[in-house]
Amino acid sequence: MPTPAIPVAVLGATGMVGQRLVQLLDGHPWFRVVALTGSERSAGRTYAEAATWLLDTPLPAWAASLPVLPTTAAAVAQSGARLAFSALPASVARQVEPALAAAGVWVCSNASAFRREPDVPLLMPEVNPQHIRLVETQRARRGWPAAIITNPNCSTTGLVAPLKALHDAFGVTHAVVVTLQALSGAGYPGVPALAIADNVIPYIANEEDKIEWEPRKLLGMLDDEGVRLADITLSASVHRVPVTDGHLLSVSLRTARPVSPAEAREALAAYAPPPETADLPSTPRPVLLVREEPDRPQPRLDRLTGRGMTTVVGRVRPDPVLGLKLEILSHNTVRGAAGGALYNGEWLARFLGWA
Repeated sequence: MPTPAIPVAVLGATGMVGQRLVQLLDGHPWFRVVALTGSERSAGRTYAEAATWLLDTPLPAWAASLPVLPTTAAAVAQSGARLAFSALPASVARQVEPALAAAGVWVCSNASAFRREPDVPLLMPEVNPQHIRLVETQRARRGWPAAIITNPNCSTTGLVAPLKALHDAFGVTHAVVVTLQALSGAGYPGVPALAIADNVIPYIANEEDKIEWEPRKLLGMLDDEGVRLADITLSASVHRVPVTDGHLLSVSLRTARPVSPAEAREALAAYAPPPETADLPSTPRPVLLVREEPDRPQPRLDRLTGRGMTTVVGRVRPDPVLGLKLEILSHNTVRGAAGGALYNGEWLARFLGWA
């Protein structure tokens, strides 16, 4: 454990993902929160006054009394934070995050603003930890003392670890993904009750494009030119459903060679993180849990597996069109958002020699 603890900030701390970050950082063995930021409306109030706390654990006392700072590079840098966890909307992140990196504050971002930039790592430490080396390219090209690291979209996150296990073992060539996405993914106040009650909404803006592109960067090969996208064709259809937390994905796959459900289950269950990230505080234990019951995984029963960081897979079975199909569950605001940014921060801290 580093001594003293690494000072960090949470950007956009009053929103759903910001609150998850505050919750997950409470008692963290490596990090100490020194700054929480919010909108102009929230700035200057205490966090307890500014945030409508929505989680099922009490608001930490240390966070309740912290003043909410404006979301500016100057305010965060003056707080002494070395690392910022960003839960900002993409439009705000595009302005603030580069200013922070230029000011010497490292950024682990949940926002989509920079995921497609060729010199910005799109990172899951249990899948592609080597991509963190892109930060050196980023710093050299942009002249920044620090850098930005991103985690993927919440549905992409659930898809990629199982996809990695199967791709390594059998060579995935095509995937069709149908998502059933929880309400918390829309933030707070989110989807109006009269729109989602007794209903499923078959559209989430910009979501399908992210699911069809981001896995190719995450599973791509890093070379001197950047990341060569993985040669996998993906098709996604997305749906908002009346579930509080936990995104369920129904996935059909074609592999380079035929694979039986038993072989696929074995490869999924055996998947382990690379040695360099296996002992980080947020590493999922296990990365993948394969359930044998015919009706699992289910959001209410399985979303908190591995403290919400484990991806749960079930119903691995033959697909008459593509060859193999399965169901995947991932906690969208833990592994798919706040926990993903925190996990990236841990790997960054180790990479930089802070921990």
